[in-house]
Amino acid sequence: MGQSSVEAIETKEMDYRSLSSSEHEQAPYMHKVGVPPKQNLFDEFKTTIKETLFSDDPLRPFKDQPRSRKFLLGLQAVFPILDWGKSYNVSKFRGDLIAGLTIASLCIPQDIGYSKLANLAPQYGLYSSFVPPLVYAFMGSSRDIAIGPVAVVSLLLGSLLSNEIDPTTNPIEYRRLAFTATFFAGITQATLGILRLGFLIDFLSHAAVVGFMGGAAITIALQQLKGFLGIKKFTKETDIISVMKSVWRSAHHGWNWPTILIGATFLTFLLFAKYSGKKNKKLFWIPAIAPLISVILSTFFVYITHAEKHGVEIVRHIEKGINPPSVGEIYFTGDYLLKGLRIGIVAGMIALTEAVAIGRTFASMKDYQLDGNKEMVALGTMNVVGSMTSCYVTTGSFSRSAVNYMAGCQTAVSNIVMSFVVFLTLLFITPLFEYTPNAILSAIIISAVIGLVDYEATILIWKIDKFDFVACMGAFFGVVFASVEIGLIIAVSISFAKILLQVTRPRTAILGKIPRTNVYRNIQQYPEATQVPGVLIVRVDSAIYFSNSNYMRERLLRWLTDEDEQLESVGLPKIRFLIVDMSPVTDIDTSGIHALEELHRSLHKREVQLVLSNPGRVVIDKLHASNFVSQIGEDRIFLTVADAVLTCSSKSPEEVV
Repeated sequence: MGQSSVEAIETKEMDYRSLSSSEHEQAPYMHKVGVPPKQNLFDEFKTTIKETLFSDDPLRPFKDQPRSRKFLLGLQAVFPILDWGKSYNVSKFRGDLIAGLTIASLCIPQDIGYSKLANLAPQYGLYSSFVPPLVYAFMGSSRDIAIGPVAVVSLLLGSLLSNEIDPTTNPIEYRRLAFTATFFAGITQATLGILRLGFLIDFLSHAAVVGFMGGAAITIALQQLKGFLGIKKFTKETDIISVMKSVWRSAHHGWNWPTILIGATFLTFLLFAKYSGKKNKKLFWIPAIAPLISVILSTFFVYITHAEKHGVEIVRHIEKGINPPSVGEIYFTGDYLLKGLRIGIVAGMIALTEAVAIGRTFASMKDYQLDGNKEMVALGTMNVVGSMTSCYVTTGSFSRSAVNYMAGCQTAVSNIVMSFVVFLTLLFITPLFEYTPNAILSAIIISAVIGLVDYEATILIWKIDKFDFVACMGAFFGVVFASVEIGLIIAVSISFAKILLQVTRPRTAILGKIPRTNVYRNIQQYPEATQVPGVLIVRVDSAIYFSNSNYMRERLLRWLTDEDEQLESVGLPKIRFLIVDMSPVTDIDTSGIHALEELHRSLHKREVQLVLSNPGRVVIDKLHASNFVSQIGEDRIFLTVADAVLTCSSKSPEEVV
């Protein structure tokens, strides 16, 4: 540390000597900072709105088109199937048919299990894989996403609804509130898409989502111990401590060993099937059909052995027939209206986050564009329609979408094929599930949610950003040790805390000159970079707003004080110029300009000149409008740091005002 300080001081002394010899050289030409032409208020407002809400220019295809063509393009924008359907052929249908049949074999047993997570009867899970996928196939823009109930949203919905109504004592009111929440989840999603406010879902950071999903997966798996172990009296709490207490209390008299045997056997089979599919991508169909095979075999085993007489819990009855209408069951008035609205907004946002993330992932893998706002409208519409046809909140399932992708799906027709298979199941096959043991449904859910614990992503988050890791772990432990709602609140809170921290405490860096160049960079990143004698160069790495303007001013003065103290301790002259590199400063408000004025006055008292380097178009326009440029002088604003340093270094102490 001491040796490096001595070397830095020696370097500065050498710079002083070299500076004095170069002061009399002819100054090169320096380009002035450009001032943009004045925009009227309407044009400026229009530009801001366009960049904020219409950055993708969605109306571009409509330009210079006849009215009939605009009408057709409008229909295609709402129903993308009218666009890609024109080029649909037998070859594409072959791929969609195979993919649709494959994901149908996966979704049917999963839907029955996920409906239990939502505390609804099994048929409602199947209903939710019939109507919503049909709606999405016509309105969605993703070719690969597979629609249906998912574990995390089912658990979240079940947990939030159970806080309001007991599903055991009031099943009808509970079901009505579920449809109400689904309706408002769809309204929320569609509204965000129509108003082009999809960027709001990005406020839930990737790290928080990873932690929340992992915690939810652990919670879901723990909830399945009731069916897996055959426990009849089980806690209604979801935290790990309550669940494990409930499990151990019933260990001596409440566990059913035939149930455990069935569950453990088929869970082993399902995990082996999943491992085989991961090991060899060509065997993707094995983990896809394994749940259905497990249901068939376990149901047959229970039927021939009458295991239900030995304490093995079975599904018993699934309502036969397609979705009954449920418009009349939605609460549009009364106390439950607001409760349904609140639950629907939360469930809708989580479902939207998952679906858009899945859609973008597969779109990038196949190299096509996914319109996030259209996706939100499609997802919202299908949930609104679903709420009126006895469905609960549906979204894109990652496991099913991955199988859909690997099975060779070409378009959203694979969702139509899956929906048709579910339709036939509801009409003809549901009575066959009567002897399906609950243990196999628990095993299917456990094997499905294991993949949600993304430990590789967690390790990567730890390596990249420790604050992100805190957000990840906060959400994870909040879900596991408290509840899904608490975990979600922690995830959102930490995400917002990170945004606030970055906005209110922007990074600043001291710059030095890289040897044999005119480039100035962060001296911590480039230790070989040397500081210019008498000049302190600081870069502000953020827009300057009311939230950080005072911090920015105080931080710059602190940098100056620290530098002066260090120079004074070794007998070198103090800093004469403070150059603020404003290249990263994208915007500034009135508070930011006021902070610059205060900084200028504070520096003037210290006999230090404030110099600005490379302010952007928006920033320089506001500096001129506020007359700040005239306060410090136009000759104190430079296009580059190198120009500023060259000018400041050539001035004697007497010239500094």
